Amino acid sequence: MVGRSHECDYPPEVGRLPVCTRPKFATQGTSREIDQRVKALLQEALSVYQVDAELLRALRPTHIVTQTQCEVCAVSLKEVEQAVGELTESKPTIVSLHPNALADVWADIQRVADALEARERGGQLVEKLQSRMQAIADRSKTLDTRPRVACLEWIEPLMAAGNWMPELVEMAGGVNLFGEAGRHSPWMSWEALWQSQPDVLLILPCGFDIKRSRQDLPALARKPGWSELKAVRDRQVYVLDGNQYFNRPGPRLLESLEILAEILHPRAFHFGHGGTGWQRL
Repeated sequence: MVGRSHECDYPPEVGRLPVCTRPKFATQGTSREIDQRVKALLQEALSVYQVDAELLRALRPTHIVTQTQCEVCAVSLKEVEQAVGELTESKPTIVSLHPNALADVWADIQRVADALEARERGGQLVEKLQSRMQAIADRSKTLDTRPRVACLEWIEPLMAAGNWMPELVEMAGGVNLFGEAGRHSPWMSWEALWQSQPDVLLILPCGFDIKRSRQDLPALARKPGWSELKAVRDRQVYVLDGNQYFNRPGPRLLESLEILAEILHPRAFHFGHGGTGWQRL
């Protein structure tokens, strides 16, 4: 690896690499303020991020991995193609990923491995991840209870978690209430959340770690009837590290499943993620 995006921070050693992208909006402020800034750019048909074409030219990569899943989450394929078009001495291979469901994540891992002529290693990694996740799913099927779960991927305005998250909740032994597997995360109303009365409420805003998510929790606590929600009364509200786990469609979805399993069924699962991957409110 010779470069990274401004969001790439795992494994930690990638922090030493040159940063090839930057956001065009201020990332500080409340979740509502960030949402408004991003939407303003998109409404003007402007890109949310910028690629440093001069840096790419200096780095001379042979491969560039990008994505077409979400224009808000990361640099788009169009932006990468525009930057690569400015390169005159090299024409790197662009590997574009488009994960919407778990099956797409496995296919994308293999796609990267194939592009890097490491097909066998890619297949072995996918097989290992699938095997460990299936073991959790098989164990959860034997349990007597299946709590009803609501996953929040944004706080203001409210957004439910879609894509691979409904699959992970089901595999962990829960019943997913909002969002559909394989489909983008949908906006939702407070009224819909209130009426559903979830047994467990999981808060995992996209791009936020636990500390950052906690800063926006007062916006939820101000909602009418917050203290009367079943999950709140039963102390079944959790803040999760969305940025490091759930929001990223990669190998650490295994750890994401482990986190869900030990939250939903603490007597059956314990993987040691409490305190770092999730915290109870």
